Amino acid sequence: MADVLFVEYPKCSTCRRAKAWLDAHGVSYTDRHIVEDNPTADELVAWQARSGLPVRRFFNTSGRLYRERNIKALLDAGMSDEDAFALLSEDGMLVKRPIVVGEDFVLVGFREADWEAALC
Repeated sequence: MADVLFVEYPKCSTCRRAKAWLDAHGVSYTDRHIVEDNPTADELVAWQARSGLPVRRFFNTSGRLYRERNIKALLDAGMSDEDAFALLSEDGMLVKRPIVVGEDFVLVGFREADWEAALC
């Protein structure tokens, strides 16, 4: 398997566990710091299409910024996908992590069973 892109926030404990999982399973990856190199709206659109997930699954619902900006209310009020992707591309702390981007799949969040199925 070719290298995957591993989008992470190094201070996040889930990201650290996910990275350890990749290392333990011999998965070759390229690191990308989600705050220093935030995904663009175009990247997020492509990743969402490849993942098959709804756009709201790309939001870090546990994050301080998500709560402070009351983004749940915006999404519930019918925010368009285009506006949601634009918002996500403004600040990496809004984006759920980790994200693994492969040739034909995208994994959002760390669920071992999903990672095992896609990467092993």
